[in-house]
Amino acid sequence: MSVLERLRKRSGLLVAIVGLALLAFVLTGLFEKGFSGSSTRAVGEINGKAIEYIPFDTKVKEAIENQKKNGQKTTLTPEETDQTVQQVWNQTINEEVMNKEYEKLGIAVSDEELYDLMVDHPHSALVRNLSDQQGKVSQMFADPRTGQISPAKIKEFTQKMTDEQEQNWTKLEEYIKQVRTVEKYNNLVKKGLYIPTAFAKREYIATNTNATVRFVYKPFKTIVDSTLKPTDAELDSYYKEHQNEFKQEASRKFEYVAFDILPTPEDFDIAKKAMEKTAEEFKTKKIADDSAYVVSESETRNFDMTYHTKGTLSPVIDSAAFKAEVGIVMGPYLENGTFKIFKVEATKISADSAKVRHCLIAYKGASSAAPTVTRSKEQAKAMADSLANLLRKKKGDFKDFVAKYSDDMGGKNAQPDPKNPKKFVMGKDGEYGWINAKSGFVEPFKNGGLDGKKGEIVVVEAQFGYHIMEIEDSKGKQTKVQVSSIETKVGPSSKTMQQVYVKASEFAGKNNTNELFQKAVIDQKLNKRIADNIKENDKTIAGIESPRSLVRWVYDNKKGTVSEAQEFGDKFVVGVITETKEKGTGTMEDVKDALTAKVIKKKKSEQLIKEAGDAASSGKTIEEVAAKMKVQLSQPYPNVNFASAPGVPDLASDGSFLGTVAGLKVKTMSKPIVANDGVFVVYVDSKTDAPAQKEYKAQQAVQISAITQRVDYEVYDALKQNANVTEHLVRFY
Repeated sequence: MSVLERLRKRSGLLVAIVGLALLAFVLTGLFEKGFSGSSTRAVGEINGKAIEYIPFDTKVKEAIENQKKNGQKTTLTPEETDQTVQQVWNQTINEEVMNKEYEKLGIAVSDEELYDLMVDHPHSALVRNLSDQQGKVSQMFADPRTGQISPAKIKEFTQKMTDEQEQNWTKLEEYIKQVRTVEKYNNLVKKGLYIPTAFAKREYIATNTNATVRFVYKPFKTIVDSTLKPTDAELDSYYKEHQNEFKQEASRKFEYVAFDILPTPEDFDIAKKAMEKTAEEFKTKKIADDSAYVVSESETRNFDMTYHTKGTLSPVIDSAAFKAEVGIVMGPYLENGTFKIFKVEATKISADSAKVRHCLIAYKGASSAAPTVTRSKEQAKAMADSLANLLRKKKGDFKDFVAKYSDDMGGKNAQPDPKNPKKFVMGKDGEYGWINAKSGFVEPFKNGGLDGKKGEIVVVEAQFGYHIMEIEDSKGKQTKVQVSSIETKVGPSSKTMQQVYVKASEFAGKNNTNELFQKAVIDQKLNKRIADNIKENDKTIAGIESPRSLVRWVYDNKKGTVSEAQEFGDKFVVGVITETKEKGTGTMEDVKDALTAKVIKKKKSEQLIKEAGDAASSGKTIEEVAAKMKVQLSQPYPNVNFASAPGVPDLASDGSFLGTVAGLKVKTMSKPIVANDGVFVVYVDSKTDAPAQKEYKAQQAVQISAITQRVDYEVYDALKQNANVTEHLVRFY
């Protein structure tokens, strides 16, 4: 019996959930951490089971429709669609992997428990879904006295739901049930974790026993790679003995040339003539009609109403605009690949600087408005106008109005310097001192001060609300101009695109093998680019716009295949697959470079170990070992322990070095040891034992806390890995 049914039984209910941010399908917090199409109809595999495209796509479409409905949108952005597809995939993993684990262990949420989580003691996840983005509980569910979630309000709400809202509530029940099931499973794992006292004691002693050491260190880089040439037998032997070092994910390497689709001189001429015609028409327009004309003709779809000072306009007209009469049209000018036409719409005289103070009347939703601000924008405007009229009629003191009405918390919290109480403090009592065009305030605020006259009180709207501003003083004069612009970025014509496409297609047709492709690149001196290590679900590739079709293609074709010319953004691409790697242990050919590097490193370590061993056998002191190895003995380093080696160069975080020091006795020299990047011999001059302790509960608690924090994501990752999850989503979405 669902919670909904239990509520019905108790009181006979149901209504609508307004503004609930229902998660579409999945416990996101748990799970976060031209070219031919696909040849398979499975979007992935889980535990050897193929997840077929058609039923999966049905879920995706349903999820997308829910997202549109909840977000009141007609379409989703590509990013939102990607996120939704991933959520459905995560839910599929949850069903195929996690739910089976819960069933096997008998983990479930009873009807009584669910009722408690939904009504009597609302779960934190439920509270989040009944709150806005700022964490404020919806008034429909909040206790008016505390603002917290109210079980009584939930009961009242569920008694009046419509059918549609009832469906949403049922989904919310399922979500909370899922959340609680996960919590139970993770808590079960956490409760099974334990750190024995002996382990805690051992780590305490190891990390708190400090040694003073000196060491000899010789890095691998002292041996030149070219002097060591691994044999085939050595490579084969190392490969067979170290299979785990060559585990790899599936990847592809794609080498390509790009044929840029750029506008030709002819394209620029055509664009210029079109803009010249627009400029002539712009001259005939009345100032009152300019905004509509600019919005319709300019690619920016923007009519700039800002009054500019010198130095803030486009460089091509910055000087001319201040000399031109209102109505003058200038251009077209070419600036950064864009033709621009400008028209002087208006001019005005403004102060160079002004001394101002203000009282801010904010409204709900305004930038930086405090949560306590509940008035609407209309109410804020009416209040600002009313207060401004009172100040104009001298029926109040500005300073008192600021203290009583201003929502400028920065100003209210401004405090005088106790050492210099007479020093000006910006914002205190609404005072902002002298401002000019370059001051760091929003434009409407600056304009309100600079455009007004000394003694005026004006109301200025800005992103923070309505500023009641008094211009206490002003200095100087400057001209400001309002300039509109019509802009058209010059792009390649269809003729140009066709010409580039023909060129790219001809290249692809003549060079349809890897050998021919590589030769043509050299012969034609083309710039070859490389997209390496392409994973099957990559959504981005540097240098290629929206590359999903390319990713699909490289996974649907064999090594050596040359692509047709395909368009990606502002270029046509022709490329060849030069390397394919499949998931699992890489073949010797796949890992040849890495294998060779590892064998060379092994040969270096053997050579240095022998050198250090010979030096240690004939030398009785660490100084003698250093001399025979022809390296400098280090200075003494104190406070080296199992966890850290402060100040030690090269070996500070090397586990072999730290472990060796921890295990050595005082006045003892180690044998030669291989580190990450070289070989060392270390000598312990002295040790300071860890302070004695009677118990190690604190250490146990710290270690248990550290490992339990990893449970929420590592358990899922382990089960997912064990289920051998393979994903092919990019082939379809």
